[in-house]
Amino acid sequence: MLKRINVQELTLGMHIDGFCGPWMDHPFWRNHFVLTDPLDIDRVLASDIRDVWIDTSKGLDVPPGTETVMQVETIQAVVQEILQAEAPARDTTPTSVAVEYARAAQICAKSKQAVIAMFQEARMGNTVNTELAHNLVNEVSDSVIRNPEAMISLARLKNADDYTYMHSVAVCALMISLARQLKLDEAQTRSLGLAGLLHDLGKAVMPMEVLNKPGKLTDAEFRIIQSHPVKGHRMLADKQAVDDIVLDVVLHHHEKMDGTGYPDRQKGNSISLFAKMGAICDVYDAITSNRPYKKGWDPSESLKKMAEWTNSHLDPQIFQAFVKSLGIYPTGSLVRLTSGRLGVVMEQCASSLLKPVVKVFYSTNSDMRIPPEVVDLSAPGCKEKITGREDPEFWRFKDLNELWSGMAQASW
Repeated sequence: MLKRINVQELTLGMHIDGFCGPWMDHPFWRNHFVLTDPLDIDRVLASDIRDVWIDTSKGLDVPPGTETVMQVETIQAVVQEILQAEAPARDTTPTSVAVEYARAAQICAKSKQAVIAMFQEARMGNTVNTELAHNLVNEVSDSVIRNPEAMISLARLKNADDYTYMHSVAVCALMISLARQLKLDEAQTRSLGLAGLLHDLGKAVMPMEVLNKPGKLTDAEFRIIQSHPVKGHRMLADKQAVDDIVLDVVLHHHEKMDGTGYPDRQKGNSISLFAKMGAICDVYDAITSNRPYKKGWDPSESLKKMAEWTNSHLDPQIFQAFVKSLGIYPTGSLVRLTSGRLGVVMEQCASSLLKPVVKVFYSTNSDMRIPPEVVDLSAPGCKEKITGREDPEFWRFKDLNELWSGMAQASW
């Protein structure tokens, strides 16, 4: 049971399931967690938030007889309540990646809830709330403009169970970043962000046992999954809810350069620029994300694999632009330096794809952890260089994501 209560009723052991108010008004980067620290209650009380949602199935309930503002059986009402709140003012002032992480994390949390709501609407045969979708695209776009790395990197840290929803958010961010790299106009960039957000809408009507199957799909199950572009396109086209760019990407983001894709087996130049962009962004997030049936690949390893798929699957020129938008060693990549130290990429360098900012934390010479040190490889006088990427599966550092993001795991 979900209950909306006044913040004065909060006690330790309650499971927060959403804050009622503008997106950026509450003091936390996550929206779903159990209250275990009295200081967290103090932070809520000190904020402008007056009501919160709690999930009594995951934490303590209010005492019997306590008046609640509202209670519902499904999360959909919660999501609609949050999304009807006043949107924050648009802000595209450039920020550092460290500063943007906190804002991007909040946007990820809110976006996930909104995508869940849109998928629920689609599943019930209702029209997708395009105003809501456009607001989300604006939020993601503003974050990418402020600092492109934060949103893209954090959206990759999705839990396997949330893959379907957060994948949509991640592809939205990747499409906006790639569109900016290709210097497309503002209208096209907005449409491509919306296309990324809605590209997998057809999966809303896929059987959950097939969509989340941990093992290999049968031929029959794969044919079911292959129908999602057509179903998503039909949902949006029938309601005339979006423009032709969005419809094209939704329908054709699984087409391949050699004509072996689906649903129309388009080939080469018959595939639009926008669908080619969708294919690249979709593949990158898919292979870097943890899924119910596999662990995600390292970002730089993923780019190496994708380079092997150009011409047959991906457009090589657009892929080159995609690499420039992320860096040769994207944020989160594990790399080895000339000194023998290992580090994780924290931030890209605008002047050189080969000289990112790296946090070193391990010495292969002494085979031991060392105090973390941030090294800007582009700094004057820096003699360190990257000699190559390292396989995280070999080293098995459990805190790799925390080292570059400050967050041990995703909590959206």
